[in-house]
Amino acid sequence: METEKIILGIDPGTTIMGYGIIKTCGRKAEMVTMGVIDLRKYTDHYLKLGRIFERITGIIESYLPDEVAIEAPFFGKNVQSMLKLGRAQGVAMAAAISRQVPIKEYAPMQIKMAITGNGSASKEQVAYMLRQMLHIPEDAMLPWLDATDGLAAAYCHFIESSRPTSSGGAKSWKDFINKNKDKVHGI
Repeated sequence: METEKIILGIDPGTTIMGYGIIKTCGRKAEMVTMGVIDLRKYTDHYLKLGRIFERITGIIESYLPDEVAIEAPFFGKNVQSMLKLGRAQGVAMAAAISRQVPIKEYAPMQIKMAITGNGSASKEQVAYMLRQMLHIPEDAMLPWLDATDGLAAAYCHFIESSRPTSSGGAKSWKDFINKNKDKVHGI
């Protein structure tokens, strides 16, 4: 019997934070919801962080995800922006940790590659592909691409965690050999 799983995807942001939730069963996935946490009215960065924690905790308590997939910060040139974005991501992760929900982090390029097959795809291309793959009606699409980016993180996690691992969980050739000494001869 195939197990159902709820995955919360988060696209960290300090102005608009996107999220999406999918329900999976075996090889099938469907969108449960997507949305944004609008932080534009807060001028104090620490108030924004508090709001992120409250909202992510609330989403976790409402939807009871089994796992959280979060987009890793993109490394840009502005150090202050990166610091703020990293804090927002950390607070979202802390909310998941406080509710004992496992977290997996994905690079933006990895998410885009999983959804579109192109690691440098635009946000619009990612949204279009998600709409096709998850059969999302046009009127359910939101004006913020941050929401579909959060959904993309969840769907990327579904794809990545659904892939069979022929290496038995090995992280390198040396690790594979150590775990499979009975199958590897002459070493």
